[in-house]
Amino acid sequence: MTLGRTLRDAREASRMSIEALSELTNIRIGLLSQMEADSFKNCGGDTYARGHLRNIAIRIGINPQILIDLYNEEHAAESQRIQDSLIDNNVMQVPRESKRLSWKIPILGSLAILAVIGLAQIIISNQSTTSTPKPGSSASASHAPTAPTVVQGAVSLVISASRGDSFIDIIVDGTDVEKGRILEGETKTYKGTSVISIYFSNPAALDVTLNGNVLPPLGGQNEEVRRTFR
Repeated sequence: MTLGRTLRDAREASRMSIEALSELTNIRIGLLSQMEADSFKNCGGDTYARGHLRNIAIRIGINPQILIDLYNEEHAAESQRIQDSLIDNNVMQVPRESKRLSWKIPILGSLAILAVIGLAQIIISNQSTTSTPKPGSSASASHAPTAPTVVQGAVSLVISASRGDSFIDIIVDGTDVEKGRILEGETKTYKGTSVISIYFSNPAALDVTLNGNVLPPLGGQNEEVRRTFR
């Protein structure tokens, strides 16, 4: 059974229309139809195709690894065969131009080394002169101040669904505290004593604030992102 047929059968077995699946995954109906017809050329590459498959698997209740294995077997190998063919025909090999070493380069290099050695000797001599202790000076004055110890504090995370829905999984200090959908317009706050781990299925829809600082976008539309904050 092909990957496209597996996708369609699993969706129909879950009693879900392709329109409902499109709404849950934020994947266009046309692209879903192409994927069920074993066409993945408009997915944007292997990485995006695998991300779509994982997103779909969560909604229709199938093990994502089954779909990934089928994709790698049926479709990812096509890209590898094309690349191997290009290499065999020397298309992907970068031509190298033979260069003759000029006699000026070794001479300039030697002069630069001598200049560096002379400068280093001057610096060492100056440091030796300035570091000589004056009579009556305190021995403790030569010690550099001790660097302060960095202590890790609590972790605060705010997630706002500003541009759409997303599926999230939040683990705080080793405990799974949230797993499900966050709808557009919702804001959720989590606080941990040491660590917060996250999973997003559509990071482009979310704004994330860590300890009061707004983070840059964590990923694109329908990508899968996992992060750990301490």
